[in-house]
Amino acid sequence: MQIAEILHRKGSDVATVAPETTVRTLLGTLAEHNIGAVVVSPDGNRIFGIVSERDVVRSLHARGAALLDTPVSEIMTVDVRTCDPDDRVDGLRSTMTEHRIRHLPVVRDGHLIGIVSIGDVVKSAISELATERQHLVEYVQGQY
Repeated sequence: MQIAEILHRKGSDVATVAPETTVRTLLGTLAEHNIGAVVVSPDGNRIFGIVSERDVVRSLHARGAALLDTPVSEIMTVDVRTCDPDDRVDGLRSTMTEHRIRHLPVVRDGHLIGIVSIGDVVKSAISELATERQHLVEYVQGQY
């Protein structure tokens, strides 16, 4: 299965915030969309970074409540791994596991076109296993 199939099923909406957005506003965005990370982008197209709940928790522990009025650009991850819609999901699963990444922006020709979470990847694996199981059941029962 390719990443494009996941995006086709879930949609290509990506929550983004500008680099100067405060952590307080970021938290509202995460809560409003019920998500764990947002792409930091000045225009919704170019990727400057990514910031997750985990980044906020680590920074809050180190900096205290003053963090809430800090721009997300100060806590975001700037070395953002991305994937292409033509990449295979099994390769992405390995990358996410090996590098402990839960969210990967999907980029085509330098433009942000979606985001894939570890939950999306797990859901696709379960779907593939269910399909394989059904085919095996049909084969064993002679219905194939």
